[in-house]
Amino acid sequence: MTYTIPIYQPDLGGNEKRYVNECLDTSWISSKGRFVGEFEAAFAKRIGALHASSVCNGTLALHLALLALGIGPGDEVIVPTLTYVASVNAISYTGATPVFVDSLRDTWQMDPEDVRRSITPRTRALLPVHLYGHACPMDELMAIAREHRLFVVEDCAEAMGTLYKGRHVGTFGDIAMFSFYGNKTITAGEGGMVVSNDKTLIERARHFRGQGLASHREYWHDVIGYNYRMTNIAAAIGLAQLERADDFIARKRALAGRYAELLRGLPVSLHGEAADTVHSFWMCSLLVERPEQRDLLRQRLAAAGVETRPVFYPVHTMPMYARSYRKHAVAEDLAWRGINLPSWPGLSEAQLQTITGAIRAHLAA
Repeated sequence: MTYTIPIYQPDLGGNEKRYVNECLDTSWISSKGRFVGEFEAAFAKRIGALHASSVCNGTLALHLALLALGIGPGDEVIVPTLTYVASVNAISYTGATPVFVDSLRDTWQMDPEDVRRSITPRTRALLPVHLYGHACPMDELMAIAREHRLFVVEDCAEAMGTLYKGRHVGTFGDIAMFSFYGNKTITAGEGGMVVSNDKTLIERARHFRGQGLASHREYWHDVIGYNYRMTNIAAAIGLAQLERADDFIARKRALAGRYAELLRGLPVSLHGEAADTVHSFWMCSLLVERPEQRDLLRQRLAAAGVETRPVFYPVHTMPMYARSYRKHAVAEDLAWRGINLPSWPGLSEAQLQTITGAIRAHLAA
């Protein structure tokens, strides 16, 4: 179906074309070239991390982060069920077992009390996901991790620009990752970043990223590695996007505020912002009152040319992860009632009026 108002559309009006043309003009189009290192350094500085290593997509960034920590068969990693499936697939790639926990009703983020209930002698790591651009309660999660001597891997795929108590997410745990897919706050087309304040962990991630190539001997490989490197062209796009990240985030936050104004008084609730968080609003999302209303509202919006998405289905309900099924009531409730609205920073006032007008008309019918 063709939509006149898509769910997301990147803004490529900065230095993207100039930087990509430099790659083409110099023939540095693969995983070597100046933009790779410059993007890594600029990204680390932007979020306040000491080290960053670029990769070809966000899912593989998470896989590398887990590999760098030595997560593998026999280990358990606690992860929220309300997340994109890639968060869980990356755990499975290592041979470890994902253990699902529920969400907090007010913020939609990982529930620390359910984390406590889910720890076993096999638990090696927590994997908080900063869902839709809101921060997880990192003070509580880090306290649990310290108490039980667990690693913390932050999934910041959706959280570029998100702050928790004045500090950028991705700088609390042992290691973290970001995604630069085409619909993310900043994009490289495809791409990801592993970040850490631990030099050893980043060096391990880089070692695995580059086919396990030994540093002391040419074409000698001392581990089974992977080809997860970012291209210079992708890094060029990412760097150009990073130059405008503050503007993108400011416009997305303003967009979320405008949605709140235009939908005020309707029987829907918006994904809000906790007092200790700066929400980057990767996606502006709402909840209808009853699950049966969700798809009817999406159909009404589609008829008006507006693309929407359902909030992520809880991963524990998917066939490959339902072997030890148990209820996660909050996550399921949010998922069955939730809708992601068009959330790109260039959305016009006229388009916003079309979206919210269709919502208002449907709920009044």
